[in-house]
Amino acid sequence: MRTPIIAGNWKMNMTPKQATQLIEELKPLVSDTKTTVVVCVPAVDIPAAKQALRGSKIKLGAQNVHFAESGAYTGELSAQMLKEAGVSYVIIGHSERRQYFGETDETVNKRTRAAVAAGLTPIICVGELKEQREAGYTDALVTYQTLIALTGLTPAEVRKVVIAYEPVWAIGTGLTASDEQANETIGVIRKAIATKYGKAVANRVRIQYGGSMKPSNVKGLMAQPEIDGGLIGGASLKAEDFAKVVNFDK
Repeated sequence: MRTPIIAGNWKMNMTPKQATQLIEELKPLVSDTKTTVVVCVPAVDIPAAKQALRGSKIKLGAQNVHFAESGAYTGELSAQMLKEAGVSYVIIGHSERRQYFGETDETVNKRTRAAVAAGLTPIICVGELKEQREAGYTDALVTYQTLIALTGLTPAEVRKVVIAYEPVWAIGTGLTASDEQANETIGVIRKAIATKYGKAVANRVRIQYGGSMKPSNVKGLMAQPEIDGGLIGGASLKAEDFAKVVNFDK
């Protein structure tokens, strides 16, 4: 049985002061959940968030990581830096990183390997554009993205990663894949992992849905057998909304 995981991706929102306030509002609302709860905050919020999260079960996440251990990479953060700062999870390959910052499947793999080597849990994002879905390429694309991202990891390491299926056309648009569409594509991702690493490994990997999951649709999505959680954007910026997603089973 896979433990559900709900992660909030704050994107470029919340100052350190606002981060503290949001976390303080959130903590009592999710204190008795059995779901893994993560907040992936902007880098400048990490110290404030770490302080605010003390005494709670909520995990701290980052939104990106560089693949080098150190060096002349102005503006970047290494996996070891994040680890020492108190981060446990890190989002890798989000569609906005791919769209605006030149992220590729190959750099996603390099970042994933660096994160795993440092003891961070990567949340690896895969997903298709609207025109790719309409052309029938979704299954082939998410299979390729997933297997490239995991290249070089051992089966034991693969078990611990989190995959987030985010249909790019559903991010921040209000559009959502149907429960059945999301479940079907996540099933394809799991099958791809099983083909390379075996069923036992694939059945341990937690795969989230990341396309506009919110209080109004979380129950239907989480009722699907393949969906293990959500990577939440807009709904993670309000404590009450995020808590409703976390507490989907209540």
